[in-house]
Parts: sequence; structure tokens; C-alpha cells
Amino acid sequence: MFAVAHSALAADQVAPPAPNSLPTLWIIGDSTVKNGTTGLEGWGTPIAGYFDKSKINVENRALGGRSSRTFLTEGLWDKVTAQMKQGDFVLMQFGHNDGGPVSGGTGRASLKGIGDQTQTITDAATGKTEVVHTYGWYMKKYVDDAKAKGATPIVLSPIPRDIWGADNKVARNTKDYGLWAMQVAQAENVPFVDLNGIIADKYDALGFDKVKASYFPGDHTHTNPAGAELNASCVVQGLKALPACPLVQYLSPTPPTFAH
Repeated sequence: MFAVAHSALAADQVAPPAPNSLPTLWIIGDSTVKNGTTGLEGWGTPIAGYFDKSKINVENRALGGRSSRTFLTEGLWDKVTAQMKQGDFVLMQFGHNDGGPVSGGTGRASLKGIGDQTQTITDAATGKTEVVHTYGWYMKKYVDDAKAKGATPIVLSPIPRDIWGADNKVARNTKDYGLWAMQVAQAENVPFVDLNGIIADKYDALGFDKVKASYFPGDHTHTNPAGAELNASCVVQGLKALPACPLVQYLSPTPPTFAH
């Protein structure tokens, strides 16, 4: 009798899925996405609060100082793909560290554009050679690798810096990394979120003084927690605007409440 009753009880109970069986949202990028400096924060941290943790895991693997090139060459992407599985998602945002000289300096710049041109460089300290590709080549690499794993890649344009024009509007990156990110997404037929444009519109509405005082405590690139929270909400806004984006089904019905 006891065994029968016990079996009936077990049949009525549904165990929650194991965390490793859930899909994972992988986030890759630079310090505007994940920032370990006290008083600063990237949008990849607060965005986790928008998702239902019983349905999806959120892994923010962004790292400060990385570009589309060095996130790959330093093996950071390999560590992500080693754990990626069918049904996962990838949000990718690069561009802030892709400018500058290709060789020397920080050694992180990519070539401009989305073409297949390359430049071979030699590290003066180690003597090692590296074939450097375009920003678009690296972004396509992330997209193609994610697809090969059965994951859904979503390309984002880089967030705007706190740099304003004479027209009292924040500068957009519609002629370089924002444009190239969009072109990569179009060429690869994957979703694209114009995060740069969405946030820039918010900044324009708030005005120069409010944006500077509220979100950028140090330089014109890195946000405080309040700025990160605004940017995370803009990512979610962009995701919801995508046609039939499967990631949206994992959003929590109750948006997070932040202290800022």
C-alpha cells in the first residue's frame, strides 16, 4: 500500500530541470559588457536579472580590454564554445577596443571593415607571427562557430560613448563598428540589435548634463551600475523588437528592480 501511494505522489511531482540541462545565454564582449573595476559595471551583469533562471542560464564571459581579435586569439572564445550546446544563445558586442595600430601598442586592433583582407605581423618580444583579420571577419567567426554548435548568435552594435556633437546629440557609430556589425548580421542572416542607436536615443532625450552626471563617473566609455542597468534595459528592448526572436521566451514576466 505504501509503495503504491509513494509512486502516485512521485508521479504528481515535477522536479525542476537540472541547471546544466537548461539552455545558456552566453555573453561576449569587452569592459562595457563586464567590468571588474569598483564603481563601474557593464550591461552584461544586470541583464541577467531580466531572464527566468528556472528556464535559462546566463553566462557573462566578456572581459575588459578585449577586442574582436583578442577575445579569439587569447583563447577566451574557445573556452565558451567548449561548453556551448544545441539550443544556446550568444550575445556579442565588440568594437570599443578594435581601433588603433594593428601591431605594437596594445596589440588588440583589428583591420577595419568586414572584408577578407589580412595583415601579417610579428611580435617584437616573442618573434611570433600573427595573421590579423578585419573586425567583420572575427565577428563572422563567432557567428559561424555558434551556428556550428547549434546556438543562436545575436549581433549587437557597440554602446555609444559619452561623446557629443555640436548638435547636442550623442555620437553614433553608424559609419564604422555599428555599421559593420549590422552588415555582418545581414550577411550571416542572424538577428541584429542596434544597441548603439537605442541607447543614443535615450541619451539624447536625457541630455548631455544628465547623462554625464548619472552614468559616466570617470571617462566617456565606462558606465556605473545605473548606466549598465539602462543599457541592459535597452538590450532587452532591442531583443523584444526582433521578429520572432526565440530568446525572448526566456525573459522573466517580472522585470528586475534595481536600487538606482
